[in-house]
Amino acid sequence: MNYKYLSRSDNDTITLAENIESEKFPNMVIVLNGELGSGKTLFTGAFAKAMEVEETISSPTFNIIKEYHSGELPLYHIDVYRLDGNVKGFDLNEYYNNGGVTIIEWGDTITDYLPSEYLEIIFNVASENKRLIYLRPHGSQYEEICEAVI
Repeated sequence: MNYKYLSRSDNDTITLAENIESEKFPNMVIVLNGELGSGKTLFTGAFAKAMEVEETISSPTFNIIKEYHSGELPLYHIDVYRLDGNVKGFDLNEYYNNGGVTIIEWGDTITDYLPSEYLEIIFNVASENKRLIYLRPHGSQYEEICEAVI
């Protein structure tokens, strides 16, 4: 089942991230998909701030993976945009099963390397300030999160 959320501003997207963060658990995986500038990094920054991560969040496009250990749980922010689906050399399972939260931008390019259960969030630009955001849970635990926050 898909869940639909209309974000009318950055603040709405931040609120969604904070609400999902309040349902976090160790080994949670969130996959963010959507065009450039649609709100993926904004969402991640708000999620991280709600987790009490002290560092400023920026897109890890050139680093691929950024790790943050100052928050309530470790946060692994992964951007696979530049990899063109080739994640050989990256042990993603190490991040998925390391007791933290893993957020992957452009995860639709590596679907064969995603865990069996995760939360997919798809950002669509509706207008300059509005985003139509779809939450697609993969697994019952993620379904419960969607029910709790939408």
